[in-house]
Formats: sequence, structure tokens, C-alpha cells
Amino acid sequence: MRVALCQIDTTVGDFAGNIAKIVDFSKQARAAGAQLAVFPELALIGYPAEDLLVRPSVLDAHDCALQELARLVPHDLPTLVGCLARNEHAAAGGGRPLFNAVAMLLGGAAQIVARKCLLPTYDVFDESRYFESFSAPERNLIEIDGEKVGVVVCEDGWNDAQFFARCNYRIDPVERVVSAGAKLVVNLSASPWAQGKHMFRYRMVAAAARRHGVPMLYVNLAGGNVELQFDGGSLAVKPSGVAFQPVLFAEALHIVNTELPWTETPVEAPPAEMLHHALVQGIASYARKFGFQRAVIGLSGGIDSALVAVLAVDALGKHNVEGIAMPSTFSSEHSMADARALADHLGINLHVLPIAPLQDAFGKVLEPVFRGSKVDIAEENLQSRMRGTLLMAFSNKRGHLLLTTGNKSECAVGYCTLYGDTNGGLAPIADLWKTEVWDLARFCNRERERIPVHSIEKPPSAELRAEQFDTDTLPSYPVLDSVLRCLVEEDLSVAATAERTGMAQERVAELFAKVQAAEWKRHQYPPTLRVSERCWSGRRMPVAHRYRER
Repeated sequence: MRVALCQIDTTVGDFAGNIAKIVDFSKQARAAGAQLAVFPELALIGYPAEDLLVRPSVLDAHDCALQELARLVPHDLPTLVGCLARNEHAAAGGGRPLFNAVAMLLGGAAQIVARKCLLPTYDVFDESRYFESFSAPERNLIEIDGEKVGVVVCEDGWNDAQFFARCNYRIDPVERVVSAGAKLVVNLSASPWAQGKHMFRYRMVAAAARRHGVPMLYVNLAGGNVELQFDGGSLAVKPSGVAFQPVLFAEALHIVNTELPWTETPVEAPPAEMLHHALVQGIASYARKFGFQRAVIGLSGGIDSALVAVLAVDALGKHNVEGIAMPSTFSSEHSMADARALADHLGINLHVLPIAPLQDAFGKVLEPVFRGSKVDIAEENLQSRMRGTLLMAFSNKRGHLLLTTGNKSECAVGYCTLYGDTNGGLAPIADLWKTEVWDLARFCNRERERIPVHSIEKPPSAELRAEQFDTDTLPSYPVLDSVLRCLVEEDLSVAATAERTGMAQERVAELFAKVQAAEWKRHQYPPTLRVSERCWSGRRMPVAHRYRER
């Protein structure tokens, strides 16, 4: 059987745009001689649609769009599309009103042929809020040219007890459809990327192909949806190997002949390269889907803003990125030199707006209420807020997207200023530890110097007071990051973190207290591009609580 795996980028709620894309790819598949075309999970409405799914008007528009799509795709090509299906038993107390479903489009009509069984409710997922779980996966079968094909949806393929059991689900839908006679299994997915996940998926799908002795076809969404990045990475796997090298972070159409031998093995790209692709896609997708053509970044001469500038140039082009340097009385000459060198290397415009006059003006206005107090964090934060105000003014006047430049290490311990350096519409590197920022910066310099070497090698400093360095109040970042990974990403106790990292328990406890105290800031941070399994959106900690680990 010749199957077209249609890896597309959809936009939530854009029924017209999503229909046009599905029709275009289905016509390409038909022209290439496909006998079956497969599109990702919820491709018609986009993923995740969240509380749009509780609006009756949206559901009515979806149903009309599905019928229109069925009329527009080639009538002689069976086409599987992820969609919504009504739960007719919901009104009588039979569960949630919707199924996460799959429709087969054929002959100008749409028929629901499969419903999702396993609903993820962890990390960034909350599908049980909207969908009812389907309890009879053995019914998720279609027949194409006399051959039974099992149809499963994303999480349904993640419960192989012999490889990886997720959430203690009671059933394995893949096993059920194979037991019901499927000679081929297709998985329609919208699985967001995190570091290492694409190769984990391959190993999981390969394990299922070996276990069940049938070809496994995996079709994943591509493109970005605010925080979530979908890498595509669609696969066709037999026990003997894969049919093609997966395309990552791009739309693609693959025609797979299930009767031919498959012998390839996916080549794992370097982690920094994958991270670069994900972040570039995230910036480009956010800008496009929100209608921004250009971006602006506050350039301090430091490594974080330099990396964000490189990523923005790679996403939007150098002519669509501008930098603003805002030196204060504490800014060093080398920081301004590094900012200028970065702008020259990247070919972007750099505007210099000194904030010393603002510092003087704020000082005079606040003197009556600050009189008699020592200079402290209040004055330091003012500098950040002055810069944030200037950046937002530029953004409003020119219509540029303001990119925030904070990293995960600083955000985790609260070393960021609300309404200052946290201003912006998108935070591209806020899910990168500081050590990862350095690694990615070096990757971006692999062919030529784009980020000034001095920005990479100099000791980190916010330069909010004379002779200030981050290590004045924090451990070195390699040490800090090892501790924060334990506390934030693995939820280890203070004692277990101290044992693993070798840091004194008292010091670990101090850092953990900073993490807990920073929750209220984190909840006000701009949308963050998710590249780890425990990004801010997937770490649901209460803002107000009094638990303190002893």
C-alpha cells in the first residue's frame, strides 16, 4: 500500500487556512499515486484548541468545516484527518461532550472511524478537561484495498508496557487494534518537541513495530503554537528499519510503500542543532501567527540578549530585527563595544538610547520618599524598568515584537525584574539554563563569529551597580544549574539534591527558597518557548503557599 504521510503546520481556529493546507497536501498525495493519505491529530481545528472547545459556535464551525473539507479533497483518495466528534451520550450523563477523533474523507463525505482512548493529563496536556476517553480501541479499524488498518491517536501509542508505560493506563490501544486484525497501524499525532524526544519517539515506535510485527506509521504535527513546538519527525517503521530520514521542524509529504523493505536508521542530529531549529521555528511561528513582521531586542552586550538576537535574525531575517542599547552610568565600555560588534556581525540596526538622564530624573522625583534610605535593589530595578519602558515604547511605535532575553536559571531564582527585563511578547530562551545558553551560543559561532567571543567568555553581570557580578549572590552557573535541574526538573528534595550535587544542604535550601519565592514572578512572565519536559507551562506550582522544606 502506498501511504502519504502529510506532516503539516496548522493554526488553531483557522478553519479556512487549515482546510486549504489539507486540500493542497491531499492533492499532492493523489498525484503521487497514494492509496491513503494521513494528516496529524486535530489537524482541522489545530492543537491545542483549549477552551475554544467549550464554545458551541466553534464546534458548529468545525462540523461545517469538516463537511466542506470532505467535498474539497480528492474523492477517490481515502484521507484520514484528526478532528472533533460529538459524544452523543454526553447529554445523558455519558461523559465529556467531545471525542478527539479521526475522520475518513472519501467520496465527498466524512465518516468518524476512530476515537482517542488515552487522554494525557500531565505536563502541558489537559485533554480530559475536554474529551471523553474511548474504551473500545479494537473498533478503530478501517479497510483499504482489502487490508485492515489500525488507527490510533498520539497518546494511544505511548502505553507499550514492554517499552514505556505512561500514566498506568489500563489498555494498550496498539495491541488491541493488532489483535483485531490490523496489518498496518497509523498514529495521528500532535506531539510537542522537547530535547531528545524525537529519538525517543523513534525508539518507541520501533519497539512497537518489533513487538507486533506490523509496519507502524507515525504522522506528527509541525510548526509552533506559542509555547509548544511541534517537530514533525514523521516516521514509517518496520522491524527491519525505517523508510526515510524524518524531516524535522518543517512541513513534509512522504509517500511510503508498505510492501517494500525499509532498512534506514534515523541519524540523530547534535542537540544544539535541534535546539537551534526549535527556537528559530518558535520565533518565526509566533511572529507569523500574531501578525508581526519585525522584532526588537534590548542589547546589553551580554550573552543572553546576543543569543536571542541571533535566533531572531535566523527566524525573521536581519532586515527585520533591530537592537536597542540603553547604557546607564554603570554600563561598562566593553558592554557597549560588544553590543555594537554583535549588531555589526549580524547586520542589524542598533539604536543607542542612554538612560543616565532618566536615572537623574527618577532620582529627583523619588528623592522625597527615598530620602534617608540606602541605595539598594529599588534603584537597581528602576534601571531595568526604564529600559523596559523604552523597549515597549519602540515596540508600540514601530509595531515590532519585543523579545524578552531572560534565561531559565535567572528566572528560576527570581533574578529578573517585573515590568523591566521581563517585558515582551515572547521569551525565546527562558527554558534554557544558563549553561545551555553558552553551549548554543558557541554552536551559533561554529562557522564564523556572530556573537562576540567576549560576550561568551566574560563573567555574567547585570551591571546595575559598580563592580557587580552574578556570582556575588549566586554560585557559578554550572554549579547552580546542576542544583536547579534537580529541584525544578526532577522535583528532588533538598537532601537528595545536596547528595547528588555535593552542595551543602543549607545552601541548597537557600536556593530552593529563592525558587519558591519567585513563583509569583514566573506566573507573570511572557510566553516561553518550551524545549524541556518541565517548562514553566508544565510546572504547575501554587503562587501562594507556605510549605518550606526543612
